[in-house]
Amino acid sequence: MKPAGRRVVNVIMAWLTALAAGAVILPLLMIFGFLLFQGASAVNVDFYTHLPKPVGEDGGGMANAIVGSLVLVGMAAGIGLPIGILGGVYLAESRDRRLPWVVRFLADVLNGVPSIVVGIFAYTLVVLPMRRFSAFAGAVALAVIMLPIVVRTSEEIVRLVPSSLREAALALGIPEWKVVLRVVLPTARAGIITGVMVAVARVAGETAPLLFTAFGNRFWHQRLDQPIAALPLQILAYAIAPYDDWHRQAWAGALVLIGMVFVVSLAARLATRGRFSGVR
Repeated sequence: MKPAGRRVVNVIMAWLTALAAGAVILPLLMIFGFLLFQGASAVNVDFYTHLPKPVGEDGGGMANAIVGSLVLVGMAAGIGLPIGILGGVYLAESRDRRLPWVVRFLADVLNGVPSIVVGIFAYTLVVLPMRRFSAFAGAVALAVIMLPIVVRTSEEIVRLVPSSLREAALALGIPEWKVVLRVVLPTARAGIITGVMVAVARVAGETAPLLFTAFGNRFWHQRLDQPIAALPLQILAYAIAPYDDWHRQAWAGALVLIGMVFVVSLAARLATRGRFSGVR
């Protein structure tokens, strides 16, 4: 092919890849713009500071649901992230041939299990023995959904850490467990945090598992062994209600939920900038 022809093909392919990249972010921009159009009018100070009004009354807010979502996601992260990250490190560093393969296979299967099935599992495991819906049961369900994502992401990122770093640290006489904690994990920090954010974004909007576990609450929760409100549950309840004001607040709740995920992801990106930029 002549140089002129190669340049034409190169320009065409550059444009095609740029269009493909634009197609990736276009749905997010459209969703965010639609939520702004539908729900921005209902987002005000009362929305963040007031409880829901009684049925049929206009006004109120979703303060309890916003706090409830933060509590549930925070508890789920506290349960699922340590297990998931350590499990991913084991899969990447283990010299065993059989057990890691089984764990990977089961993690992939768990990642494909519908969230409503996870909710029924948490209902049987936690709600029935406790004889009550609770924030703890909801956190367990969300943690189970997070686990396979964090495990597989952590494994792949840790595998990308150059072997020369491990060998250099081991050559200095550092124990293998310290090499993992002081060398491997800091190097893979940015990639692991990115996987964590993907898992958090996945569970932040889950509704079905919370129907079987957290159940919802129109008031402030008092204890973690009691039902708790959450934005997805509140959005669902308002969206199917026959009141126009509740519909506006449902759109506003969806907008706030997307905003929370965006802020957490941005904060994680900013926190991982520095000397250890992670594996690229």
